[in-house]
Amino acid sequence: MAMGLIRLLFIAFTLVLLSILPLHLSLADEITSIESVPDLQKLMYVAVDGFPCVRLLNLSGEIGCSNPGINKVVAPIIKLKDVKDLVQPHTILVTADEMEDFFTRVSTDLSFASKIGGVLVESGSNFQQKLKGFSPDKRFPQAQFSPYENVEYKWNSAASSIMWRNYNFPVYLLSESGISAVHEILSKKKMKHGTYTSDVAEFNMVMETTKAGTHNSEACLQEGTCLPLGGYSVWSSLPPISVSSSNNRKPVVLTVASMDTASFFRDKSFGADSPISGLVALLGAVDALSRVDGISNLKKQLVFLVLTGETWGYLGSRRFLHELDLHSDAVAGLSNTSIETVLEIGSVGKGLSGGINTFFAHKTRVSSVTNMTLDALKIAQDSLASKNIKILSADTANPGIPPSSLMAFMRKNPQTSAVVLEDFDTNFVNKFYHSHLDDLSNINSSSVVAAASVVARTLYILASDNKDTSNSALGSIHVNASFVEELLTCLLACEPGLSCNLVKDYISPTNTCPGNYAGVILGEPSSKPYLGYVGDVSRFLWNFLADKTSVQKGNTTSVCSKGVCSKTDEVCIKAESNKEGTCVVSTTRYVPAYSTRLKYNDGAWTILPQNSSDSMGMVDPVWTESNWDTLRVHVYTVQHSAYDNAVLVAGITVTTLAYIGILAAKSIITKALKQD
Repeated sequence: MAMGLIRLLFIAFTLVLLSILPLHLSLADEITSIESVPDLQKLMYVAVDGFPCVRLLNLSGEIGCSNPGINKVVAPIIKLKDVKDLVQPHTILVTADEMEDFFTRVSTDLSFASKIGGVLVESGSNFQQKLKGFSPDKRFPQAQFSPYENVEYKWNSAASSIMWRNYNFPVYLLSESGISAVHEILSKKKMKHGTYTSDVAEFNMVMETTKAGTHNSEACLQEGTCLPLGGYSVWSSLPPISVSSSNNRKPVVLTVASMDTASFFRDKSFGADSPISGLVALLGAVDALSRVDGISNLKKQLVFLVLTGETWGYLGSRRFLHELDLHSDAVAGLSNTSIETVLEIGSVGKGLSGGINTFFAHKTRVSSVTNMTLDALKIAQDSLASKNIKILSADTANPGIPPSSLMAFMRKNPQTSAVVLEDFDTNFVNKFYHSHLDDLSNINSSSVVAAASVVARTLYILASDNKDTSNSALGSIHVNASFVEELLTCLLACEPGLSCNLVKDYISPTNTCPGNYAGVILGEPSSKPYLGYVGDVSRFLWNFLADKTSVQKGNTTSVCSKGVCSKTDEVCIKAESNKEGTCVVSTTRYVPAYSTRLKYNDGAWTILPQNSSDSMGMVDPVWTESNWDTLRVHVYTVQHSAYDNAVLVAGITVTTLAYIGILAAKSIITKALKQD
């Protein structure tokens, strides 16, 4: 009997040992030296780098992504192609070419959506070649602000609208290192298929609006769980405007570009073609014009305006026009009546085809001033005959101007004479409009250089009112192609990104990798904001434009140690990058960009009642972004609960048998001693 019990105990112990041995063996290859608890945590819980989809709100509800509750989400990882019938929520690994179909199914199949714990998206430059197009935006972006009635027109043929829907689960775009981390942990699954384990993703992407139950902009602003989308636009004049003298003010030729874009993922929004190519073309034109002699003798005033918040209800242009109505300090020196014509530079990064850079001029209306701008574009084209540049008028069958800042100008004043220059005619040629795939590889730098060249000469023709193509001054205007190419890598790549010498010559950037998402507006809006609340790109643009459009009195420079100059017409540039900045004479200002339906008072934001006289305010969604603490994703391996239960039962069995064995052995030994 004793031998039988001992054999039984040995078998039970062996079963328990074998059940836990595979797990030990799976870790043995990885553990080389663990010297602390953090070392063990790093080994067990792998932090995954990437870019989150966040929760955005408007007056009517929510869009974007978030953990469904106040706790972390932990769910097993499975590739979308392996999904069959899910019993419990899973983390779905989706590739970029599967995104559109996946999120469309989520929106239409509630049963499927209920089994989604979270989503990891695998993307990269290789998907741009595989995809014919991917745009998470709408067919007619921001159609509610259109100055014409045909809002069903399909400007964006690659549209899927998936970024405008509400997803009650976290979504995370993996970086290259994140893709490697996830693939590494999944590759080990084949080697340990018998260990009763699962590879899981843990999402810590809890939004404050979810915690507080504030599910629209009005509610979250009242509770302080969100902030308005916005930032700071920048404008500058060439030459500087004498604000103190209102006599003999020149007509203004206003040139406009945008600096913000959007995508499904908050911090992966480059917007290379739409709109950064237009911004870089504008800066290239400013750089070229700053080297022209006698610029102060031009008959008209050149003003450059770079807007932010345009993706979210044309916040920048609407606020700029509102500040003009208020005659505020942010636009001192300008007025509505002084603006004679507007030239907007839109998407110009994909104009190159067949060795020719072709751009299309979309006009707001037929007028003598608009015709003057079109003529100037034609003259500029002819003066650049050797550059193979072609300017064509947009198709008259188009319903009107494409989605652009000019829509805000037209809604404000239908008599606005303006032209927007684009690389497309009837619909977007950018098949990755408002997508994370609209990066530097999606555009051609020569196209941007060509657009900058045309714009620079067009502006000189308009401001000088000289249509003579043989004009020596016109022929001397040349865009620096190397400057344009450097600027593209600064604003559209993470290497070198904002750490490039060009940017660091003006500011000390807080981030290396540029993010062209508008972001939120912090603190009280001001024309002289606290610079810690102003984004890197806005601060760079302010310093760059102030430098290029400046004049120095008496060819002397003065130092500004604390960012302040003694004279009212001077501004301090390069104060961030150097211990001492330089004072120059320049008319360059920040303009807060936020909804005209919002008011900041006593440290809080409130929504103003609708005003029937503000047609754009009547349809303004009033976008806000939920506050959040941390946005992190980890991947790691866990044992199945059934396996844990089996180990527990085995342990209890061993303990019970051991106890019985001890009692039996004690009885046998006692009897043996009595017999002796």
